[in-house]
Amino acid sequence: MGAALADELSARGWTDVTVLDQGPLFATGGSSSHAPGLVFQCNGSKTMTELATYTVEKLTALDRETGRAGESVFLQVGGLEVATADERLAELHRRHGWLASWGVESRVVSAEECVKLHSLLDPDLVLGGLHTPTDGLAASVRAVTAQARAAQRRGVRFLPYHEVLDVKTTGDRVSGVVTNLRHFLADIVICCAGIWGPKVARMVGAQLPLTPLAHQLAWTTPVPELAGQTADAVRPIIRHQGSDLYYRERRDTLGIGYYGHRPLPITAEEILRYDEADVMPSVLEFTPEDFAPAWEESRRLFPGLAETEIAEGMNGLFSFTTDNMPLLGESRDVRGFWFAEAVWVTHSAGVGRVMAEWLTDGAPSVALHECDLNRFEPHQLAPDYVEARGCQNYIEVYDVIHPLQPMEAPRPLRTTPFYPRQQEQGAFFLEASGWERPHWHEANAPLVDGRDIPTPNDWAARYWSPIVGAEAQVTRERVALYDMSALKRIEVTGCGALDFLQHLATGKIDKSVGSVTYCLLLDHRGGIRSDITVARLGPDRFQLGINGNLDLDWFQRRLPEDGSVVIRDITASTCCIGVWGPQARDVVAPLSPGDFSPQGFRYFRAKETFVGMVPVTALRLSYVGELGWELYTTADMGLKLWDTLWEAGREHGIIAAGRGAFTSLRLEKGYRLFGTDMTWEHDPHSAGLGFAVRMDKGDFAGRAALAERGPESAKRTLCCLTIDDPADVVMGKEPVYDGDRRVGYVTSAGYGHTIGKGIAYAWLPAELSAVGTGVHIGYFDQRIPAQVADEPLFDPGMKRLRS
Repeated sequence: MGAALADELSARGWTDVTVLDQGPLFATGGSSSHAPGLVFQCNGSKTMTELATYTVEKLTALDRETGRAGESVFLQVGGLEVATADERLAELHRRHGWLASWGVESRVVSAEECVKLHSLLDPDLVLGGLHTPTDGLAASVRAVTAQARAAQRRGVRFLPYHEVLDVKTTGDRVSGVVTNLRHFLADIVICCAGIWGPKVARMVGAQLPLTPLAHQLAWTTPVPELAGQTADAVRPIIRHQGSDLYYRERRDTLGIGYYGHRPLPITAEEILRYDEADVMPSVLEFTPEDFAPAWEESRRLFPGLAETEIAEGMNGLFSFTTDNMPLLGESRDVRGFWFAEAVWVTHSAGVGRVMAEWLTDGAPSVALHECDLNRFEPHQLAPDYVEARGCQNYIEVYDVIHPLQPMEAPRPLRTTPFYPRQQEQGAFFLEASGWERPHWHEANAPLVDGRDIPTPNDWAARYWSPIVGAEAQVTRERVALYDMSALKRIEVTGCGALDFLQHLATGKIDKSVGSVTYCLLLDHRGGIRSDITVARLGPDRFQLGINGNLDLDWFQRRLPEDGSVVIRDITASTCCIGVWGPQARDVVAPLSPGDFSPQGFRYFRAKETFVGMVPVTALRLSYVGELGWELYTTADMGLKLWDTLWEAGREHGIIAAGRGAFTSLRLEKGYRLFGTDMTWEHDPHSAGLGFAVRMDKGDFAGRAALAERGPESAKRTLCCLTIDDPADVVMGKEPVYDGDRRVGYVTSAGYGHTIGKGIAYAWLPAELSAVGTGVHIGYFDQRIPAQVADEPLFDPGMKRLRS
C-alpha cells in the first residue's frame, strides 16, 4: 500500500515523500511479503470492484514495462470460481450479475468448460463455474518493487529498518514521526501499516477497527499432472467458496488457502519485530490440525493431489475490519494524519490512486463512502466489538450473504425506547448501525387474510413475510407507527449556524422559524455527499436529519474556528416515531394543544408542542408518501409517546409497521436512498434531485461545478423501472440490458404493494430514460422484462401528503 501510494502521489507531482518501513526493502515482513497474490475482481461493492479493476490494469501495465521472463509482476491467468452444490451455482450467477453491473467481463461456464480451463478439477464434482478472464496473480513483492522504483525515480525516499515509535502533533495537526533512528518533520502522514495499523493509530489517540487474523496457506509437493511446468502459473486461480478454499499454481505445485478454520486473532502489539521473527513478522507457525479439513476437501476437488503431501505451510496475518471494507481517509481529530488501512493486494493499486487523488485534488474519482474511516459509530470502535466482528467476518468471508442478512452477533447492542412494545408485537428485527429495527410484526399476521399479497421468488422471499405487504397496505388505508429512531440526528446552534448551513446545503435555509428544507450536501465537483432535512426550530437553532457519521464528520470539519457554530449529535438522547397514514391527523390532533389542521400545520413545517404529556418536536414529513408527522422526543419520554399514540389510535385501527413496509412505500414514492441510489459519483440532475438545489440563493458548496452543467448534460440518469410479474422481484445491484448490451445496474428494488408491481431504480444511459422504454434485468440466470416508468408511481399530485 505504501509503495502504491508513493507511486501515485509522485506521478501527480508530490515528490517530497518519504516512506518508512521497519523491515528491509522490499520484502519488508508485512502481509504483502507473504501474500499469495490472487486478484479476483468480483465483489458486491461497485467501489471495491473498481479498485480491483484498476489494480489489474496497473499491474498488467507494470508487467509490460518492467517484467522480464520468469519475473512477471502480474500473470493474467484468469479467475475461476467453482460450485459443487446447487446453491453455490446459483450464487455464481448472482456474482456474474455483479461483475456485469460493474463492467467486468465474465461468464458462467459449464462443468466441462471448468475442466478445460483447469485440468486438475474433478469433472464429476464440479457443477459449473464463474470465469473472469482478466483476473490473475500478482507477484506481491515484485509489484511493490516496481511501484517503489518508479516513485524513487521521481525523488521519493524509501528508508528501511525505520521502526515508527511515535507520531508527533502540534495542536490539532500532525507535525512529525519519531523512529528508532531519527525524527522526521511532516505536515502530512499516511498510515499504511497494515496489520500494525492499530498500533500506529494509537500513537495519535485513534481507535482503528482492524483485527489482524492468521490465515492458512499451504503448498503441496510436486503434482504429477504439473510435471515439467516451469511457469509460475498457466491455469486460472480457483475459488471454491463452498468449502472456504482457494488455489493457485506455483510451477509444479499447488497453493491452498483456507478460511474454514477457527478464527486466530492477534493484537498489533503481539506481532513480532522483524529481527525477532523466524520467517517474517506476518508469518506464524502453521497449525496442521486446523488445515486437515482443507486437505481432505482439496484432494476431493483435485484427485491428482492424492499422490502429493503438504510440503510447507504458514498461518499468515491479514487485516480484517468490522464490515470487511478498507479504512481510508483523514483522522477526524488530528489534521494531516491519514489512513490507508485494511487493503489487500487485490485493491492496493486502486486504493493508491484514489488516496492520491483525495490528497492532491481534494476528492477521489471513486465513491468511497463505504471505505471512509469516519463512518463508524462509537460502539463500533470498542476493542471487544472490533475483534468479535473481525472474527465473524473471517468465518463468513466466503459465505452466501443475503442483501438483508443482519449480523447475528453481537446483538442486541442499541435498542430504542419502543423496543419492549415491539417485542410484544412479535417484531422480526434486523440491524442497522447497531440498532434493532423491526422489519415486520407477527401481531399483524391476521391482516394478511383477504389481501392479495404475492409471494416473491425464493431469494427475495428470505427475510420476508406477507405481513410486510399487509403493513404497507394498512399504512395507506389507516395509520401506522414507524420507529425512525435509527436515523441520525444532529442539532446545529449558534449565531453563525444559519450562514454555516446556507453555505453547505443546496437548499434555502434562510426561511422562517418552523420551516423544513430537503437539500443536498455537495463536494467541490458537484458530487452528492448526502441528502438531508433541515428544520429551523429557532433563529439560531436547527435540527438536521442526516445519513450517518460521515455527514457529521463533513459538518465538523467545516466548522468556523470562532466558535459561532456548535454541533451536537442528539441521536442517542432522542427518539422518533413516524405517524403516517390517512388517519394520522385523527390520532395526533386530539392529543395536542398545537394546531395540527391542514392550515395550521402545513407540509414541510415544524413546531415544538406536546402530544399528551410528552414534549415533542413535530415535523410534517413523510417518507412513505402519506399524511403524517415525524414526532421527536427525548429518550426518557419515548415509551410514553408510543403508548399515548397507541391508545389514541386503537379506534382508528392503528398498527406498528416495519422497515419492509417502509421500503415498499418509499419506492412507490420515488424517494432516494443515499449510498444506494446515489453516491459521490452522481450529481443532483442525473439523480433526479435537481429540485433540491436553489441556484438562485447565492453561493454554496458545489454551486460553481453545477453551474457549468445543466440537467440536459447528464449522460446517465436514475430511472424508475416497473416489473409486471410479482414473482420477479429483484434485490439491487443487478445488471440492466438493452438487448444483449449491458447498459446499467439496479440500485434500490422491491415490490409496490399499492401499485401491484415490482419496482427497481436503475442507472441507465440518458437515451434509454424515456418513459415506456423496455429493458431486461439480469437476475441470477434469468432476464426479467422491465420498463421505464414515470415517477412517482403513487400519488404524483402529492394530494395525500398535503391533505
